[in-house]
Amino acid sequence: MLNLTSEQIADGLQLHTVNEDKFKTNLINIYFKRPLIPEEVTYNALLPMVLQRGTKHHKTSQELAKKLDYLYGSSLNGDVGKKGERQIILFSLNTVGLKYIDDKNLLEDCMKLMNEILFDTLIEGEGFKEEYVAQEKLNLESRIKGRLNDKNRYAYDRCIEEMCRNEKFHLYEYGILEDIPQINGKNLLNHYRNIIETSPIDIVVVGSLQHQQVKEYITNSLKFNQKEIIKIEDDSFISHERPIHEVDEKMEINQGKLSLGYRTNLSYQDPLYPALMVYSSILGGGPHSKLFLKVREERSLCYYIYSKLEKFKSLMMISSGIEVDKANETKTVVQQQIDEMKDGKITDHEMTNGKKALITAIEALGDSAGAMAEYTYSQIVGNHFINPDELIEKINSVRIEDVVMVAKKVQLDTVYFLKGLAEEGGNI
Repeated sequence: MLNLTSEQIADGLQLHTVNEDKFKTNLINIYFKRPLIPEEVTYNALLPMVLQRGTKHHKTSQELAKKLDYLYGSSLNGDVGKKGERQIILFSLNTVGLKYIDDKNLLEDCMKLMNEILFDTLIEGEGFKEEYVAQEKLNLESRIKGRLNDKNRYAYDRCIEEMCRNEKFHLYEYGILEDIPQINGKNLLNHYRNIIETSPIDIVVVGSLQHQQVKEYITNSLKFNQKEIIKIEDDSFISHERPIHEVDEKMEINQGKLSLGYRTNLSYQDPLYPALMVYSSILGGGPHSKLFLKVREERSLCYYIYSKLEKFKSLMMISSGIEVDKANETKTVVQQQIDEMKDGKITDHEMTNGKKALITAIEALGDSAGAMAEYTYSQIVGNHFINPDELIEKINSVRIEDVVMVAKKVQLDTVYFLKGLAEEGGNI
């Protein structure tokens, strides 16, 4: 059970505290929510990288690192991600629990440093320090190009890009390579000011701190300057209303990557969503799953295979690594497992193992402050909060007929196949 307290402390600014004594640290995550749109996705990705390079009072990364070391080895990091069609800019502060040290000013000092990062930035002339911007542009370029280094993830992402090619969700959270050259210190600073003034902000705190105590630290130390808060639209859902989209791509690889994208036609707010979680777990959620046992173990058609839900877009992805000449056979066996579930060919043993895998993962949230914070924020973003214990109850109550009902809604939308340059066969 998450001991959660939530409060709106200003227009567009929400504070959420999860009181938990088991951790030796206090974690403070500050989330800026933005629309996932081409016009700003690359700026948003670059921004936390530049802000961490220096502040008005700590002008270099070395000075910031020295300050954090002085604050009992605290850590402060910025990054971006996406949750559905929302891009999230995150700044995370992790510091030792106050009961373990003899310094009652630690948290206040840490929050003041966070305030420097966010609101007392290093500005030269009319923009951010151009040297830092140029260096971080190169780092961002390397990160985007580096997607190719992980072929498994690359194929998964490319399937989503093709499947959602006319939707905002296709955008990569770290931006668009071609947009990097146009960014400079001046226009990035202008964008930063817009972010600070207009973004809905959520602060999630996990640790032994009391809600009122955290609120006082935040209101005293963080100088938010919000004005006209933008409204972030809910995710768009598209049902399968078109022929299956098939894409082949060639690259210098030894192992083919077959990714299948499905529309589940079920919102995460739907009462049947826990049944969809069980469905995906039974189908491809681990060594207990139909895909693992039938496609990998019995047929030896793949090196790995799994299914995963993209919660906010109501998608299910199946990803596998295969020999190129086994593509058609793999696809056939996968479809057989899906058809079996539609026909209700699901055993009590499969239901038990599918639920157990999900519940184990949910229970593991309590082992990590970061995982608890992310779970909490994901529920907030979706405007549909389910406590982990409640979610476990809902999963345990799922019946076979619920899973069959879900199975009949799931429809194949996109087939993406990544294969070697020398391969000619194996087309889907």
